[in-house]
Amino acid sequence: MTDLSKLRTFFRGLSLAAMLSLFSLVPGLLPAAHAQDHLVSPQALQQQAQAATTSRQQNIQTLTKFFSTPIARQAMKTARVDPVEVRNAIPTLSSQQLASLASRATKAQQQFSAGILGTGMLLVIIIAVAVVIIVIAVH
Repeated sequence: MTDLSKLRTFFRGLSLAAMLSLFSLVPGLLPAAHAQDHLVSPQALQQQAQAATTSRQQNIQTLTKFFSTPIARQAMKTARVDPVEVRNAIPTLSSQQLASLASRATKAQQQFSAGILGTGMLLVIIIAVAVVIIVIAVH
């Protein structure tokens, strides 16, 4: 071995030792050192799953009620949108899609009740949400 290769080997070993020392001193750089901090208890997982299921069911119920109102039924009839198709498509949406559309439906109902939205605009919103649900479900 030449002096140059001995020197390279020495510096590689020194670099490795320095990195290992650094990783052991700085918390969180080595995953094994803090693996227990990242564990989630089975109870926490179950609570999160239950909360997600409950939220999803509430959003499905919100949209189902929204499309069950007399004004929504009339709007879908006028636009020739099949209410059964809309109702069947609602549970096929993703949780994010359900949350977004349920929020919009709730907001539209609140604005209509407060007199901010007129009947015509509410009809447009109902048809738009129904079409979005059907399009998303088909794709």
